[in-house]
Amino acid sequence: MLGPDDPDTLAARHNLAFLRGQAGDAAGAVAAYEELLADCLRVLGPDHRNTLTVRGNLARWRGEAGDAAGAAAAQEDLLADFVRVLGPDHPDTLTARSDLARWRGETGDAAGAVAAYKDLLTDNLRIFGADHPITLTARGNLAEWHGRAGDATAAAAAYEDLLADYVRVLGPDHPNTLTARSNLARWLGRAGDPAGAAAAYEVLLADRVRVLGPDHPSTLITRINLAFVRGQAGDPVGAVAAYEALLADCLRVLGPDHPFTLTIRNNLAYWRRKAGSTPVGQLERWLRRRRSAGKPTAKHEDA
Repeated sequence: MLGPDDPDTLAARHNLAFLRGQAGDAAGAVAAYEELLADCLRVLGPDHRNTLTVRGNLARWRGEAGDAAGAAAAQEDLLADFVRVLGPDHPDTLTARSDLARWRGETGDAAGAVAAYKDLLTDNLRIFGADHPITLTARGNLAEWHGRAGDATAAAAAYEDLLADYVRVLGPDHPNTLTARSNLARWLGRAGDPAGAAAAYEVLLADRVRVLGPDHPSTLITRINLAFVRGQAGDPVGAVAAYEALLADCLRVLGPDHPFTLTIRNNLAYWRRKAGSTPVGQLERWLRRRRSAGKPTAKHEDA
């Protein structure tokens, strides 16, 4: 109806590329964004805001597809153009700084990511104030990279403080509040409290099912994390049962090739091995061997 070069057509292609990535096809998203970028450069020009946005998403999905160094290099070039075209304090420029910090961290420079997020947080506080969602997001990113730089305790403490502000500013059921709760639980586990993490994930799961529904990706992620920390807390058999149920749902909702599904299969294999090394697992293997050999399963009642 509108033709291939209409802005609405280009916007539809942008959304389709993004959703391909979210559906688990990062490489397909990269290919779609590369084609879209060529058309945006031709139709809109290199300095149009939509062209710059496409470049940012192309860099992101390159990173998600495994090329963190390429993503960081692309974000660095893009940031210079955002500063030139939109100015240093524009929200898109600040987003580009955040993305650059992330991909630098993903290349192995966690300390550099922490430093970059600290600088970014200072500017966000100056421009937006303490309660703006962009500022709160920057605090979450800083907390995350504190943990990834090796200080899980500091990450958990920062997320605990951030969660209180999310509840106050956005309310308890806002997606960002629920994400902060998830991150707090994760870093509690990494800081050495898997039982506390499991308890936090159980409460969060109930709320995500209520707010988002049982098949929402965030709900499935919570179930993945809960199953893992249950195993870490000393219940590998419970972890196996949780992953088996979760695998069936992910196959139904996401399909066999989605990254979540592949992660679950990997984790299920891991906890099956762990469960098999327990006395209960050893007994189950012994019983199966005796049954397959046609032998009685026990010589005594207490075997």
